[in-house]
Amino acid sequence: MKLHEYQAKGIFADAGIPVPDSQLAESVEEVLDAVDEIGYPAAIKAQVHVGGRGKAGGIKIATDREEAERYAEEILGMDLKGYTVDRVLVESGVDFVDELYVGVTMDRGEGQPVLMVSTEGGVDIEEVAAESPDAIAREHVDPAFGLHPYQARKVVYEAGVDADVALDVASILSTLYDLYEDSDASEIEVNPVMITGDRDVIAADAVMNIDEDALFRQPELSEMAEESYEDDLERKAGEYGFDYVRLSGNVGIIGNGAGLVMTTLDLVDHYGGSPANFLDIGGGAKAERVTNALDMVFSDENVDAVVFNIFGGITRGDEVAKGINEALEQFDEIPKKVVVRLAGTNAEEGMEILNADLVEVEETLEDAVQRAVANAAEVEQ
Repeated sequence: MKLHEYQAKGIFADAGIPVPDSQLAESVEEVLDAVDEIGYPAAIKAQVHVGGRGKAGGIKIATDREEAERYAEEILGMDLKGYTVDRVLVESGVDFVDELYVGVTMDRGEGQPVLMVSTEGGVDIEEVAAESPDAIAREHVDPAFGLHPYQARKVVYEAGVDADVALDVASILSTLYDLYEDSDASEIEVNPVMITGDRDVIAADAVMNIDEDALFRQPELSEMAEESYEDDLERKAGEYGFDYVRLSGNVGIIGNGAGLVMTTLDLVDHYGGSPANFLDIGGGAKAERVTNALDMVFSDENVDAVVFNIFGGITRGDEVAKGINEALEQFDEIPKKVVVRLAGTNAEEGMEILNADLVEVEETLEDAVQRAVANAAEVEQ
């Protein structure tokens, strides 16, 4: 579960991490009221779960009321990488002289959380990792013993952070680790941490992702779940109980089991297509569940074609086939071409049940993916 920046900053502030003064606004009038109170310069920041908001026009710095009004009108309602902006964070500007990156995530290769610090803050940390891996200092933490204070200081100094602010940065990093552990987070970061001319250290951004499987023991965070959904599709996925991630491509993907769906995503990319989503309907899926999955994918305007990949174990092929037929029969006209591949339990029965007038059927996953990619390419032409 991804938290919005304003939600994460509220948690950071409660934990003692310095953050700029800010207010959430959902209209131009609320933006103007906020900047009048906060003062200028003020940042107007789109609250959407995408990176690169600034480059995409989703973050503007207003120096007077006229600019604030113009930027609010531009950002509210804008389409930002496929998401509609319905609220902004109005935040006091920070007069900074340096930017850092600090974060905590899970290093699955090592099986331990890892602290990360870089003096190349304010840019995409993935780009830094790819182009200048030595620019990121790392320190692993044994979860059995927790974070020792010296480890936070060590990784900050190894990153080359200026000595006069190093302890303050280490303090923020230690607090982030405590939040990571106490909140069952999967990732938590600040990019950038801004250093002001007066050598104050301020968290100018906030990313906090929570392990959804742990929400049962995080009641306060669980209450934020509905607000954290970015659009109707994510909200639908939550209601239906699907594991769903929206991507930027045009080939919709439905499967049962995370590994099977990931394999399908990889094959779509391999054959020259672009995945539109990750959608796992899980094991034991009945007809109604399959109908809901198709409804979700059809609702995505970016999707031009769909590939349905089911391997029958708990999930029976004939049940899936009934669900596909029932879903498609609700439409006077099928909105997107659907390619189906069934294998495993009752797959042959399922193939016989499938309405060939409504779907295209392929025996192998490779053939199904190639046909779906070709269908999407035809729509683009």
